[in-house]
Amino acid sequence: MTPRSRLLDDAVSHLGAVDPVVAALAARHGPPRLTRRRHGRTHFEALTRSILYQQLAGSAAAAIHQRFLAAVGGTATPEAVLACSVERLRECGLSGAKVAAVHDLARRVHHGELRLAGIGRLPDEAVVERLVQVRGVGRWTAEMFLIFTLGRLDVWPTGDFGVRAGYAQAWALPQAPAPKELHALGERFRPYRSVVAWYCWRAADQRRSPAAATAALAASSRSK
Repeated sequence: MTPRSRLLDDAVSHLGAVDPVVAALAARHGPPRLTRRRHGRTHFEALTRSILYQQLAGSAAAAIHQRFLAAVGGTATPEAVLACSVERLRECGLSGAKVAAVHDLARRVHHGELRLAGIGRLPDEAVVERLVQVRGVGRWTAEMFLIFTLGRLDVWPTGDFGVRAGYAQAWALPQAPAPKELHALGERFRPYRSVVAWYCWRAADQRRSPAAATAALAASSRSK
């Protein structure tokens, strides 16, 4: 067992003692799949992927991402993205807003305005503040980067509808809590709120068809 796996096991044990609902979710869905730097992606690659996946179903986003990678020569680097024209990126299926976002990200990284080296040593809020300066990168994208790229275990994405819907499903609430309400509800889960968020996503998946749930899991593990 790796140190990361042991840490996640400890987190699940702690959360299960805090709340029996989390214990039941863990028994149903198994250990949380919260790995860092999935598939060896650089920070830049992870951020471009998150931008491309915004507001899209997993299968559609994956297809666009594959065409995007082909257009930039197989590996997303700032230089390769900047060398790719707006027209070529639009042909890959990117909206105008997403083209502007990936170009802005690439420009900022290329010119040193956004330094991704060492970003993993910054506190969570400092990472968010740095990333939201990029066009098209909001708090949600920054939080997904914290969870799935940097491996932070105490991120609570209250603006994510899947987390809100999953919380309502798991805790049998009549409706999804508002972000402010969910923020307060999550306080008892510190310092492992990312783990609870992952189980909320799984609970939300239960309300969908098997095919939709599989696509949602792929999308959340990536860009979430």
